[in-house]
Amino acid sequence: MKNMANIAVMGYGVVGSGVVEVLEKNQESIAKRAGQSIDVKYILDLRDFPKSPYKDKFIKDFETIVNDPDIQVVAEVMGGLSPAFEFVSRCLCNGKSVVTSNKELVAAKGDVLLKIAREKNVNFLFEASVGGGIPIIRPLSQCLAANEVYEIAANEVYEIAGILNGTTNFILTKMIQEGMPFDEALSMAQELGYAEKHPEADVEGHDACRKICILASLAFGRHVYPEQIHTEGITKITLEDVKYASIFGGNIKLIARVTRQEDGMLQIITAPMIVSKNHQLSRIDDVYNAVLVRGDAIGDVVFSGQGAGKLPTASAVVGDIIDCAKHLQSRKFLFWEEAVTPYVADYRENTVCFYVRLQSGDVKKSMEEIKKLFGDIHIVVSDSNENEIAFVTPEKVEGVLASDFGALLTNGNTILQKIRFAGL
Repeated sequence: MKNMANIAVMGYGVVGSGVVEVLEKNQESIAKRAGQSIDVKYILDLRDFPKSPYKDKFIKDFETIVNDPDIQVVAEVMGGLSPAFEFVSRCLCNGKSVVTSNKELVAAKGDVLLKIAREKNVNFLFEASVGGGIPIIRPLSQCLAANEVYEIAANEVYEIAGILNGTTNFILTKMIQEGMPFDEALSMAQELGYAEKHPEADVEGHDACRKICILASLAFGRHVYPEQIHTEGITKITLEDVKYASIFGGNIKLIARVTRQEDGMLQIITAPMIVSKNHQLSRIDDVYNAVLVRGDAIGDVVFSGQGAGKLPTASAVVGDIIDCAKHLQSRKFLFWEEAVTPYVADYRENTVCFYVRLQSGDVKKSMEEIKKLFGDIHIVVSDSNENEIAFVTPEKVEGVLASDFGALLTNGNTILQKIRFAGL
């Protein structure tokens, strides 16, 4: 057994406390895996924890960590960009490996931090930033993806799609299976601890957007920023939409998806989509997440599991800590280049079909207009509202469909909802 590896944990919230708990509880097995014992020397938090069994480890000054040469690995589990970016970059510059669960940090600054890590011959690992306890970063970086930077091309990944947010998946599951309205399902998610008091990052799609940025950057070797991605949330999904989706053969899921086009551009989006009931992503329920990786050599590979929660996420962080402890004198293969322009295609250039729910001023006339625009398609008249109809468009370029939808906004017609079909 080698000497002890000293680490610091920055942040003692849900995930941070879970990391310390897992490290302390499983000391013996972790030491065997790491080849040395791992000791938490510092826990950084501005709050006081006088009743904690680790009260002697708490500090409030980051400088204590960055200036301590005995600290070899730092776990950042504070969240947010500031001061996380400053703290992480300074740790890396001072020769300390860093692991994080902070998807906002990796999505916004991953290229910068990976570059520093490479220059300083240390590691920057972030398995817990996507999918909580689902192991996806390590398989994607080491086994599945071709990486242009190092010319590894055993398998060419050309698409990744997934349910990447447990909160929204729980809400949609309640709506689909129990007929629970959105607001009620959100309140239940908050009561159970699946949703934050301010859940905008989840329900507006930003969390899933950040995660697909990380996966796209890793798989295709160039940094993708959240602001480059068209993102929609689930707040406008109604039980009527759930019912119509079922009639048209699918379930509504919040899907984050990236596809590499033949010209090398990335088509990438995060939005509610109707997934065929026959597809395995359609059957991922509650707080579970799933990631589909599609490649020319491997076909379809799906990773699924609990996407959030204290111990699943903490377990992924601890796994990265062990990896860093095993590679203190060497770097793990994990890198992507900074962004280049152009790289992300306009989502309106993608070919899609939509489910559309329409409030009609004249149902017969509206049906004639729809068939004139889209051909002889199946139109469903609501059984509860005689002025409401729903239909599915044929596949067209999304920008063209937007013009078609504009043409429908006549004679008292109002488009109540539009949801893409995933077409997986």
